[in-house]
Amino acid sequence: MAAVLSWLRLKRLTLLQSFILLCTLTLVAVLAVVVLEFNWAESIRSRLADRSAADEWVLYALVGTILLTIAAGIVLMAVLFYRWKLREPLGILMKASERISANDLGFRISYDGKDEMGELCRVFEKMRGQLEQNYKTLWRSAEERKRLNAIFAHDLRTPLSVLKGYSDLLTAYLPGNSLPADKLLDMIQTMKVHIVRLESYAEAMNSIQKLEDLPVRIREIETDRLTSLLDGSARQIAAGFGKTVESSADADSDADSVAVDRDILMQVVENMVANGARHASSRVDIHYRAGGGQFSVTVADDGEGFSDEALRKAALPFYRGEAPESNEHHGLGLYICKVLCEKHGGSLLIENGSSGGGRVTANFGTGLINR
Repeated sequence: MAAVLSWLRLKRLTLLQSFILLCTLTLVAVLAVVVLEFNWAESIRSRLADRSAADEWVLYALVGTILLTIAAGIVLMAVLFYRWKLREPLGILMKASERISANDLGFRISYDGKDEMGELCRVFEKMRGQLEQNYKTLWRSAEERKRLNAIFAHDLRTPLSVLKGYSDLLTAYLPGNSLPADKLLDMIQTMKVHIVRLESYAEAMNSIQKLEDLPVRIREIETDRLTSLLDGSARQIAAGFGKTVESSADADSDADSVAVDRDILMQVVENMVANGARHASSRVDIHYRAGGGQFSVTVADDGEGFSDEALRKAALPFYRGEAPESNEHHGLGLYICKVLCEKHGGSLLIENGSSGGGRVTANFGTGLINR
């Protein structure tokens, strides 16, 4: 029977077709056995014809044998149907269910049957694949949220430090009226810029799902005003590390204004300055250049420069290097710069200066506006 079923390739039949085929084969086999049982009963009755009770005894035996044959045929048919059509796919699905329950989705469900059980296995495999994809997406989303929260915490410290520095200056010099009015007004305007940045950070934390979703808002700003804002923040940051800042510009004569996202530029330059000041011996140099549809900011320090490993990995998230104070920061600064530069249509270049020290150049895609 098994050889016949194998020859007929039972797996290619549907469950109903398989059931009908097994019923037919079982019926044929049972009828054949019943015929043999009738012949057996007739032979016994002939040999016992001289006994009066033989006919009745043979009849009872024949009926009992036929019933046992039918029952055995039904049981055999059920066993064969389960073995050939249900056992393998049910076992596969049970093992798959156990692994899914254990949050193990790194497997595949494979069954070559062409019937409903094969289709069920394929649907189950499709569901497993979708669950695996959803799990990976959820995991990436959670990791991105953790990374984004760390980035926000990292970048919130800079405007807060700047505000604290200006607040200390106002507290120290304002009571004695020793601050010129224009200097006081400039400090207040710079503080206002950083307050607006803090507000935008708070708004972004409620709406942004990942760093790459940060919107770029291009606005026209005078080049002198922009470099003045960047210099002011840079000096505050460098002072916190006990370093000095020198800046220079090499802008096109016609580039009186540029169209950029001021907040993104300030965020990138502040991270670059903080990274440079962290590794500088005493000084950080900033050079601005506007031209060719780009606004570039180069931050160089007089430290030891980047190691070969740092040149490859400095822009990776959470890379801290081997600086003694590396445990005081998250290694996100240059990663943030890289992502934001690319969002602004530019790039980030990390290298060592010709005379030593680290050198980082941020390029921003922009429009030059002439008077």
